[in-house]
Amino acid sequence: MWPSGRTDLKLRVLWATLFLILSKIVLLTIPYFFKWSTDALAAGQSAGDGPAAFALAVLALVAAYNIARIVQAGFNQLRDTLFASVGQYAVRQLSLRTFRHLHQLSLRFHLERRTGGLTRVIERGTKGIETIVRFVILNTLPTIFEFALTAAILGWTYGPAYLAMAILTIVAYIWFTIRASDWRIDIRRSMNASDAEANAKAIDSLLNFETVKYFGNEEMEARRFDQSMTAYEKSATRVWTSQGLLNFGQVVIFSLGMTAMMMMSALAVRDGAQTVGDFVFINVLLMQLSAPLAVVGFIYSEVRQGLANIEQMFDMLDTSPEITDAPGARDLAVSAAAVSFRDVHFAYDPQRPILRGISFDIPAGRTVAVVGPSGAGKSTLSRLLYRFYDVQQGAITIDGQDLRDVTQKSLRAAIGMVPQDTVLFN
Repeated sequence: MWPSGRTDLKLRVLWATLFLILSKIVLLTIPYFFKWSTDALAAGQSAGDGPAAFALAVLALVAAYNIARIVQAGFNQLRDTLFASVGQYAVRQLSLRTFRHLHQLSLRFHLERRTGGLTRVIERGTKGIETIVRFVILNTLPTIFEFALTAAILGWTYGPAYLAMAILTIVAYIWFTIRASDWRIDIRRSMNASDAEANAKAIDSLLNFETVKYFGNEEMEARRFDQSMTAYEKSATRVWTSQGLLNFGQVVIFSLGMTAMMMMSALAVRDGAQTVGDFVFINVLLMQLSAPLAVVGFIYSEVRQGLANIEQMFDMLDTSPEITDAPGARDLAVSAAAVSFRDVHFAYDPQRPILRGISFDIPAGRTVAVVGPSGAGKSTLSRLLYRFYDVQQGAITIDGQDLRDVTQKSLRAAIGMVPQDTVLFN
């Protein structure tokens, strides 16, 4: 959120922070205009002021109330607009880092992972970053700031009893929200797992459309897909049901706290300690607080889910490439381009060796054909030559240079490959 080397984005962060603070300050002035308008109405009616002066005072307060609402909304929009490019820049940088890292991982990693599941992890990870930026930076931190100001106003203006009741209500509300959301997160994880499995099955089936047709297994593929979607349906239904219970509990807690404070204010108005405007002020202040409180559960759940999604992507980023350049590796120097395999041993699975002591030379300018049954290791030779894998014993050299001692980039730049199957992008 503090982009290195991007002064323009840093300035946007500072301006967005300023507008954030201003919007919350203006928001908390709105109940005051409501209070003063109410007191003016009550005082004007009881004191019998002139109609012109009375109307002017009330209209001025009403206008100020609505202007404050407009200004507060404007500050919010300026904050969101300024911060949007900062958040999207962070998402873009992380997406690019993940994409590059995936291309640096070994062939084994990609062959052992479902493409559909892998793309889902990347998609969810980038969405998770957007969620964190949107909810934590633009919602959670401003809401905490608003909570603190509201509690301070109640305590300073109306005494410690109101402060204690406000804090008790907020703490109970947040405690219930967190406990209920933690319960719901397991349901969300189950739903996401079913979603990823269904997506992976769909992509695998469609990528192998021709094979499915060869064996006439369209119905079997549909059943496999439906099994995952059935599990997703059940989990998604539980998610919506649990959300309803969470929302109801939140309404009950906030309503009880608000009722207690409104009753305290009503008694104070009866005793002459407060005005009707104070009663209205407390009501409006609490109602304003209910809006950000209402989405606390949603924000907490989304942030937790976003963190879980980011965790999956970060686990992938923490995966070390199986094949790396040796320290001090130099570029491949090609002269005659003679290739030699010397006592090469290799196995994808240690229990099933593919190559056992293979040795041969390919002189410069010669054409060599490797013939053998399926699974004999023909494709393995080209994968080893490209250094998609390292030999477990022996060595492969080009012009006497061990492939493990040169950079992968220079090695692959020196070799031309004509694949048997034509691969088209897009």
